[in-house]
Amino acid sequence: MRALQSIPLIILLFSSYAFAQDSLQVSSKQVVGTVLVIRGDTVLTLYSKLGPYVPEERANAIRARIQLLLKDPRFKLDSLHVQYVEDAFDIRYGQRVIMTVTRADARELNKSYEAAAYYYLETIKSFLSIEKRSIKIKRVLVQAGLILLVLVIGFLLFKMVNWIHQFLIRLVDRFKDKFLKGVKFRNYEFLSSDREEQMVLWLLKIIRIAIFIFILYISLPVVFRIFPGTKPISDKLLLWLITPVKTIFLGFVNYIPELLSILVIFLVFFYLVRFIRFVSREIENERLVIPGFYKDWAKPTFSIVRFIAYAFMFIMIFPYIPGSDSPIFKGVTVFLGLLISIGSSSAIANMIAGIVITYMRPFNIGDRVKIGDTIGDVLEKNMLVTRVRTIKNEEVTIPNSNILSGHTINYSSSAKDMGLILHTTVTIGYDVRWQIVHDLLQRAAMKTEMVLSDPPPFVLQTSLDDNYVSYQLNAYTHNPDLAARIYSEMHQNIQDAFNQAGVEILSPKYRAVRDGNTMALPPDYIPDNYTQPSFKIENDTKLK
Repeated sequence: MRALQSIPLIILLFSSYAFAQDSLQVSSKQVVGTVLVIRGDTVLTLYSKLGPYVPEERANAIRARIQLLLKDPRFKLDSLHVQYVEDAFDIRYGQRVIMTVTRADARELNKSYEAAAYYYLETIKSFLSIEKRSIKIKRVLVQAGLILLVLVIGFLLFKMVNWIHQFLIRLVDRFKDKFLKGVKFRNYEFLSSDREEQMVLWLLKIIRIAIFIFILYISLPVVFRIFPGTKPISDKLLLWLITPVKTIFLGFVNYIPELLSILVIFLVFFYLVRFIRFVSREIENERLVIPGFYKDWAKPTFSIVRFIAYAFMFIMIFPYIPGSDSPIFKGVTVFLGLLISIGSSSAIANMIAGIVITYMRPFNIGDRVKIGDTIGDVLEKNMLVTRVRTIKNEEVTIPNSNILSGHTINYSSSAKDMGLILHTTVTIGYDVRWQIVHDLLQRAAMKTEMVLSDPPPFVLQTSLDDNYVSYQLNAYTHNPDLAARIYSEMHQNIQDAFNQAGVEILSPKYRAVRDGNTMALPPDYIPDNYTQPSFKIENDTKLK
């Protein structure tokens, strides 16, 4: 019976022992706590949970916040402080909560609540101070290594650019005779081979300098980014480089539709002008004949139509040009138009005169003409001036407006078909029969080279003057450009013919006392038996 009564007591004792063991285990866990380890170092120990967060979760959160402080280059230990908020002590950095100290943590540390908070603060400060010094040394070493690496890479890039530059110079010197042959367009040489070589070397030098500047500019942001305090400068330098490139790229992408419109307009007018050029060449080569349209009109008409077509093309393209709607662009355009209109009034007058002269067709290139007081062959005629070479090889430039306002004599226009009439005047005394003079003049003309026999030369008696008769010799030729030589030879033949016939040319002014004077002929033409007459004096006795 006593044994049965002792069973509940035994059970109660056993239960009390089990409860005591559980209590001892819980107490042991709280005493051990959760250790916060950062980078292999024990920073602090947490003993209780905070709200729903167990000590391990609290430790992970605190570890992440402390690591952020270690990475912050502007971190200052003095900014860590304890603040009592809502019946709890917080350890804060500025307004950022690093950890919240619980009363259970203080109880396990055998400290008051506030003393435990400052204990944790000092523990964190001590750890951060040691870690910051270690990090600073490592950071300085890393920064020095990075700067050295940047310098080495920059030096190697400079050396490589110099090597490539020297290699390209050697290539140019080696293959210049093969590839650098100058720049020519038709018969005009824009660049000689030597000048082209100098330009290529100059371009290589400019490119090398540009690459050097680019490498230096890129190196600066890299160096500034190594130091935390100069990262804003690095960002600004990169922004200065990236922003223009980005702006240009986006501007180009946005401008593609307008560029396509310009391309379409250009292609339409380009092939239109090519078609007009084809028609012009067909007319110029007389493969296409348009009644009333001369072949020498083809080229100037093409130039005028091409100018009008390109002007109209520019008007259509103008709205698509970037910045064409800006006030500055419009102002500059108006200003340039005003300058051109004011400063080129005479040029415009000459251009209009040149167009009118082209369609008047007063002369062609190579014609012998007389413009004002200038006689010569036409070398060039353009929209502004006409150039004439005289028989003395003088080049005279005549504005087209002067030609249009004056008169022009063309010696060549009818010379090939009808012949140009060269004429000269000789005055012979009344004592010589006119039939003899006519015959002598015609024979002298027929002896002259480049004078046509058909139609034959003819003589006109243009006047009967007081002391002589004026005889005009007219002869045909197909060579107006040699008129001066023909005239000279004709005059020589006239002298020879009259001398051989014994006819004296005593005009226009010749005074002589015939008695006692030799004949007015060259000595070779005076007969051998000729006797110089003597003076005849008569004495009139009736006067006495």
